[in-house]
Amino acid sequence: MKQFLKFMFASLFGFILGGFLLLFIFIGIIGSLASGDSNESAMSIKENSVLEINLSYIIPDRTTKNPFGNLPIPGLAKGKALGLNDIINNINKAASDNNIKGILLSAEVSPNAYGNLEEIRNALIEFKKSKKFIYAYAEIMDEHSYYVASVSDKIFLNPSGELLLNGFSQQVFYVKGLLEKIGLHPELIRHGKFKAAGEPLIADRMSDANRKQIESYMGSLYGHFLQNIAISRKKDLAEMTSIVNELKVQSAEDAVKLKVIDGLKYKDEVDNELRNKLGLADGDKINLVGMAKYKNVPGNTSVSDNKIAVLYCVGDIVGGEGDDQSMGSERIAAAVKKIREDDSYKALVLRINSPGGSALASDVMWREIVLCKKKKPVVVSMGDVAASGGYFIAAPADVIVAQPNTITGSIGVFGLLMNAQELLNNKLGIKIETVKFGEFSDLGSPDRPLNEAERKVIQNAIDHVYGDFIKRVAEGRKMSEAEVDSIAQGRVWSGADAVKIGLVDELGGLDKAIAIAARKAKLQDYRTVELPELKDPFEELWSSLSSEASVYFMKRELGPNYNEYEAVKKALRFQGIQARMDYQLKIE
Repeated sequence: MKQFLKFMFASLFGFILGGFLLLFIFIGIIGSLASGDSNESAMSIKENSVLEINLSYIIPDRTTKNPFGNLPIPGLAKGKALGLNDIINNINKAASDNNIKGILLSAEVSPNAYGNLEEIRNALIEFKKSKKFIYAYAEIMDEHSYYVASVSDKIFLNPSGELLLNGFSQQVFYVKGLLEKIGLHPELIRHGKFKAAGEPLIADRMSDANRKQIESYMGSLYGHFLQNIAISRKKDLAEMTSIVNELKVQSAEDAVKLKVIDGLKYKDEVDNELRNKLGLADGDKINLVGMAKYKNVPGNTSVSDNKIAVLYCVGDIVGGEGDDQSMGSERIAAAVKKIREDDSYKALVLRINSPGGSALASDVMWREIVLCKKKKPVVVSMGDVAASGGYFIAAPADVIVAQPNTITGSIGVFGLLMNAQELLNNKLGIKIETVKFGEFSDLGSPDRPLNEAERKVIQNAIDHVYGDFIKRVAEGRKMSEAEVDSIAQGRVWSGADAVKIGLVDELGGLDKAIAIAARKAKLQDYRTVELPELKDPFEELWSSLSSEASVYFMKRELGPNYNEYEAVKKALRFQGIQARMDYQLKIE
């Protein structure tokens, strides 16, 4: 009877849970339909409107198809995740839209890296040529959001708000001690004195080489940050550097005195500023247009038969199909092949935002890109990061375009095995007995450390892949292998420095890469097509439920220890030889 009741209540619970889930989905569908996102309702943008831009969520390179972003499920991303592609398109479109009189930038704390923020910032600078206004407002503004807001005509902060201008820092979590406590001992084999991807697993402090490269690329990013803000705020670079380095902004009042912002106002007072600018009377409603709605307003789109493919290569590089958050070699290679074989595609632009991953998967995609280049121009646009395997697939391109604050390079490889002998034998009480034929048949067995002969075999494989990496870069960049090796060794570079050493050709964003591709294809009239095709929205829902919700609960349980947990989990997922960079996209 107890068993019967147990199974009955379990089934009942499952039924109720499933019912609630279906209800949530139904609500999401109805909400999506009623939210005014259809083309018909979005067409009716009123005169004297203001486009509202929000930077406070993680902006993907490309808008997803997930229509369930507003579901009230713990951990599920809230709101429509409008991608960088549509944000830039909206800003460009608004510049020539007579119904849009200006932009209101909601400049709250932004979790985005500087490469993509640079693209938004440059689009706003271009927008200002239309003689329309940009106002920015926030209650709490950090350096990331302030960097974009600094181009505004006026920047307002809440009177009790904060502006965090305290410089750049990056922390690396070293988890060797944690692994030792649970009985795991990593076996790391690498090529490249700067290749630091596995360093936190085998050391408890930063190596001199790693510190040198971090200081180099962060210094480049920091200098670019200060220079651009100084220009936008009409300040001397030395003065701007002093303001940040000496933490002179310690209150909202300090920010006004130092003229890094224009005034302290509550939201209703900012609304009054907008009314005055728009010529409205006190109390009149301001027509604020959200980015998701404005996305559906038609722009000056071409109907040309000439197409330029913009292929999004985003996330960790993995074998197989991958998804919209990872770069699956089969999916990307198939898309490149389709572009190569379709004569209506006149050029290919690869939009790369990836720290790398599987060396084998990178090579699979590289081959298709090389074949495509033989038939039509290939141009690369780098986002926040295009490093290691991300650079591997960029190397064959005719032209590589990056932002000054893109992170790239990291031309190096490593392999990782885990010796779990202590964990298995002493902590879990597990003993493995092996019968084998062949000296190396149990290479990589988790119950013992590598011996010298095995380590040599793996090192030879790592060195071979590194040699191929150097050769591919040398061929693509028209450099000698010795020249590439001198700037490789796993070293990470900023986009600005990468131009100086020949790894990048030009500085700029995706629009510039597309313009270069059109010029190389000798096109006057063309349209862009974004690939690969996005996953089905229902797949996106299940993916969000399984991944984002689990992350939410793990963060809730582990608190500040979540970063260490994530680092270990990620390391344990590495399979095969890796062309990967250890890089936190968010520099604080």
